[in-house]
Amino acid sequence: MNTPATQQSTGRQAGLGRIIIAVYGIFAISSTARAGYQMLTKFGEAPLAYMLSAVAAVIYIVATIALASHKPGSWRLSLIALLIELVGVIVVGILSFALPQDFAHPAVWSHFGQGYGYIPLVLPLVGLWWLFRHREPNPAR
Repeated sequence: MNTPATQQSTGRQAGLGRIIIAVYGIFAISSTARAGYQMLTKFGEAPLAYMLSAVAAVIYIVATIALASHKPGSWRLSLIALLIELVGVIVVGILSFALPQDFAHPAVWSHFGQGYGYIPLVLPLVGLWWLFRHREPNPAR
């Protein structure tokens, strides 16, 4: 029987899920700090890259909160955040190679997250895999 206490210890927030949440939390903090610093001190040098870093930071914050939450709808919000992140990493990764003049200063997702060891590219894939292994029950069924 799945009680709320059992769901908390065996759901998507347990085991590997805790590691995924922790990594998202680290990225939320680091990308927010980086984007904030860049936008406050050198925004005029690379506004596109720095705004994209800020967008990434917001997505990491939303993903962290949604992945850690037990509230109804948090699974769906996690899914949306991770899909947006994956699309963002791919699009920005492609654009950073295709339009290098616009990415003279790297963003979090530039070159598919190369500056972060490609974790920004791998993380949403692992997160999506984990989410689908721990689907939210559909009350309509």
